[in-house]
Amino acid sequence: MSDDTPVSADGSNSPATEPDAQVLADLFAVIEDRKATRPEGSYTASLFDHEKGENAVLEKIGEESTEVVLAAKDDDSDELAAESADLVYHLLVLLSMKEMDLTDLLSALESRR
Repeated sequence: MSDDTPVSADGSNSPATEPDAQVLADLFAVIEDRKATRPEGSYTASLFDHEKGENAVLEKIGEESTEVVLAAKDDDSDELAAESADLVYHLLVLLSMKEMDLTDLLSALESRR
């Protein structure tokens, strides 16, 4: 996913000092852009064009879910954060594939407050 790495506000690939919820909107915007433009070499674009179709993303969600569980079981906070990020990323790709957007997810979360 190197070509899809979100950049910080200053344009670098360095993480912001205080990440915020905007990162989800920014990531979803990148996913939507890759879906529309399908740039060569983009991992995200390859998921939309995969020969397995949606199943490729569903398999990744299953794989990442398992990795989240294992990291939690091992009490590995760094790995848990990394695998959770992978899981959220693939979930956002799936939402985009289903013609949903971040608002759908946020509305569902809001309704559970």
